[in-house]
Amino acid sequence: MKKSYKIEVDCPNCANKMERAAAATEGVLSASVSFMTLRMTVEFAEGADEKSVMAQVAKNCKKAVSDGEIIL
Repeated sequence: MKKSYKIEVDCPNCANKMERAAAATEGVLSASVSFMTLRMTVEFAEGADEKSVMAQVAKNCKKAVSDGEIIL
């Protein structure tokens, strides 16, 4: 399943860091971030709990970009 989330990030480089951090999270098949639209699209692994995976994605993204945010 794919789902899109609004994000807040200041620069394209930070958006790329968030994309890599999200994609490396367990339970995520793929993640893409658009700096132009300030959206993150996440494709979840089959059987993954969306809420717990996104909580971990948010933590990982916060580590990669301290001032970035995902609006859950």
